[in-house]
Amino acid sequence: MGFFDKVRGEFIDIIEWIDDTNNTLVHRFERLGNEIKYEAKLVVREAQQAVFINEGQIADIFKPGTYTLTTKNLPILTTLQGWKYGFHSPFKAEVYFCSTRQFTNLKWGTPGPVTMRDKEFGAVRVTSFGIYAIRVKDPAVFIREIVGTDGSFTTESIEDNLRGKIGMRIKEVLPETGIPVVDLESRVVALGQVLKDRIAPGFAGFGLELTEIQVQDIGLPEEVEKAIDKAGAIKAVGDLRSLTQYETAEAIQTAAANPGGTAAAGVGLGMGFAMANQMTQSVAGQSGPSQTPPPLPGYYVALGGQQAGPFETNILKQKIKAGEITRDTLVWKSGMAEWTAAGAVPDLAELFSDVPPPIPGA
Repeated sequence: MGFFDKVRGEFIDIIEWIDDTNNTLVHRFERLGNEIKYEAKLVVREAQQAVFINEGQIADIFKPGTYTLTTKNLPILTTLQGWKYGFHSPFKAEVYFCSTRQFTNLKWGTPGPVTMRDKEFGAVRVTSFGIYAIRVKDPAVFIREIVGTDGSFTTESIEDNLRGKIGMRIKEVLPETGIPVVDLESRVVALGQVLKDRIAPGFAGFGLELTEIQVQDIGLPEEVEKAIDKAGAIKAVGDLRSLTQYETAEAIQTAAANPGGTAAAGVGLGMGFAMANQMTQSVAGQSGPSQTPPPLPGYYVALGGQQAGPFETNILKQKIKAGEITRDTLVWKSGMAEWTAAGAVPDLAELFSDVPPPIPGA
């Protein structure tokens, strides 16, 4: 290699950056101590801006396009380097390329529960998370305030900082919205816009534009979610008495599965029906005198060691004729202290009038 070829190799004549990543915000052009040639070509692609820095001071900024570097398009650098009458020789300067495209799907979340005062539920602790998008709006401010001398600055380098700012700000904004907690899930779009309006000025101070905030989920305490579900069930049923009967039936089914045995289950059922009757009468009293309580259910029967029923009188009569129920079969209904043989129950004794008694000695 000749002397002049070596000298020419120390001069940079094309300055460009082809971004093959999806997360680089700023890239410093590597000149490795070489000088930039006078009338070198600067190529700034779409969604890029190039920033020239001289000895730590931001100089000229170039938007997308192809430029021939001369005194005319480097006025600030010319002033900083003292080229009063222009220059025609190589020069030194740092060149930073800023990506100005949108960076999306960045995640944020509240650092802890947000306490909101709700008219219906009182003080409620709420959590939230979502995604946001940013772009570099002012490269000079962004480099000066955030990047510094970092040669390659990615979204990961600033994401923790921005996530914290959004998370802390939403803790301020949520209580101020006045949105009832039951309506937060249906108002996430409006909530995201409120957040964007409140947080965007802070991002602008870093040279960034906050282009979007999405609220993807609102977390409520388990007891609040249960209260909302119950309120919805009551509204859907439209009749508190019917809801009471339904819940009582569920409780009776649970009591019937009690491992304490058939007798214990019977006592539990008796208590359940008594409670159901009291609750029904209470609700009926609140609803008005025109509503009457439902009739008591029939008898429960012990068949094959298992509880069956309750059965109304006509069903009991059929089972007695079929021989499924005898005078010695145990039965129980609300108000009875314990399970009793059917033949010893006055209400049922007459049902056996057409059934012959057991054959003596059989």
